[in-house]
Amino acid sequence: MGDIPQGNDGLGLLLLGITGDQVLPADVYAKIKADTLAQVRGTVQADILKEDQAQNTCIFSTEFALRLMGDVQQYFIEQKVRNFYSVSISGYHIAEAGANPISQLAFTLANGFTYVEYYLSRGMDINAFAPNLSFFFSNGMDPEYAVMGRVARRLWAKALKHRYGADERSQMLKYHIQTSGRSLHAQEIDFNDIRTTLQALYAIYDNCNSLHTNAYDEAITTPTEESVRRAMAIQLIINKELGLAKNENPLQGSFIIEELTDLVEEAVLTEFDRITERGGVLGAMETMYQRSRIQEESLYYETLKHTGEYPIIGVNTFLSSKGSPTVLPKEVIRATEEEKEAQIRTVENVQQAYAEEGKAALRKLQEAAIKNENMFAVLMEATKYCSLGQLTAAMFEVGGQYRRNM
Repeated sequence: MGDIPQGNDGLGLLLLGITGDQVLPADVYAKIKADTLAQVRGTVQADILKEDQAQNTCIFSTEFALRLMGDVQQYFIEQKVRNFYSVSISGYHIAEAGANPISQLAFTLANGFTYVEYYLSRGMDINAFAPNLSFFFSNGMDPEYAVMGRVARRLWAKALKHRYGADERSQMLKYHIQTSGRSLHAQEIDFNDIRTTLQALYAIYDNCNSLHTNAYDEAITTPTEESVRRAMAIQLIINKELGLAKNENPLQGSFIIEELTDLVEEAVLTEFDRITERGGVLGAMETMYQRSRIQEESLYYETLKHTGEYPIIGVNTFLSSKGSPTVLPKEVIRATEEEKEAQIRTVENVQQAYAEEGKAALRKLQEAAIKNENMFAVLMEATKYCSLGQLTAAMFEVGGQYRRNM
């Protein structure tokens, strides 16, 4: 390591790997912590229902995972965390797993109402937690995606107003759109930017709160700097250059948009009935209803793609003179062996450096779980000394590991 620059007292280096409570007076740290929590922005993804239904990265039993989600929201209420979303209720992963737009929307909203019911059952006030919920949808090429947001907002507002008596702020559904990953293809990958642009247009015209545009090469590799810049340019050009996008609601009054809004809402409500008949979201999950629906719809899409009934330019129709072969990536970005080893060493060093504190923190976490105290408050402290693996292992012992019903 080189010499410390002139005029630098080395305090910054000394503070690396140290948390504020180790160097500040308790009252100063408490004030900074409270102020920070009141302002901090961000989102916890944490939607355990879509994990079971679609994405498959469940680690704890569903019951324990739901409880942990409730603890996060309870902590947010107690600490007055206003600008951080305690859960991103996600349809994107449901769509990526193969669901059509109606199922994506219906399953996601139903999951959202399940969280509302659960948080209410824990004694939380609807107006204290509803603004901390956000949604996340995929936009594919189908016409239904043009009204995904407006239908979601209409249904959510009606339910929160009439069913739960929520205030105006709680009735406002906030959602993020990511353009469809599964609509990107490894043949003629340049065409993917065209698809992404059209999907982004759907999202912006439908007034999404935030948007992620996929890079055209995601079908074959980790995106490169160049492809990410192009993906970002799609949003910038629509937002900064396209005149019609400057209107807050350019599709207002359009017959097809109004008609689609009504049709999609009706289809979603019909799907709600099917879920209700199966005992609600959790009851339907017991018989893997959502999973089987997603798989059937995925198979249907793949069949149409394979037969060519669903035309995909450069993939199953209008092939290039070379037959539109799969594009091979120029570069594939992967971590080197040295980088992997360095990361493992870092984790081991942290575990050794905080062996005693880590042990005590894990014991506290397990006690909070067993005594039905707020696990998230304890978890926030435990992360100062413990690795993710240690925390997970400790929670497995008290919360149970995930097992899928067969």
